[in-house]
Amino acid sequence: MYVCPECAHEWPKTAVESAEADSVVRDAFGNLLSDGDSVTVIKDLKIKGSSSVVKVGTKVRNIRLVSGDHDIDCKIDGIGAMQLKSEFVKKA
Repeated sequence: MYVCPECAHEWPKTAVESAEADSVVRDAFGNLLSDGDSVTVIKDLKIKGSSSVVKVGTKVRNIRLVSGDHDIDCKIDGIGAMQLKSEFVKKA
């Protein structure tokens, strides 16, 4: 399952993803993000239901953009797969 660090919402890994051609995803500073980019977390993100925290400065490589409220799908070393909001990352 993918888990949102902010709201603890969970998605199955096999969820069908529909990408909108005209949707644009930007980071916290307005830089355009695309699939395969690397990003850095700009705020400590508590993972609800767990004592783990995604620390400021954590680098996330090879992101995948998805539609929805949490628009970044990624794997974080030591934590696992999760989805992030683009407002909490900056392009690396």
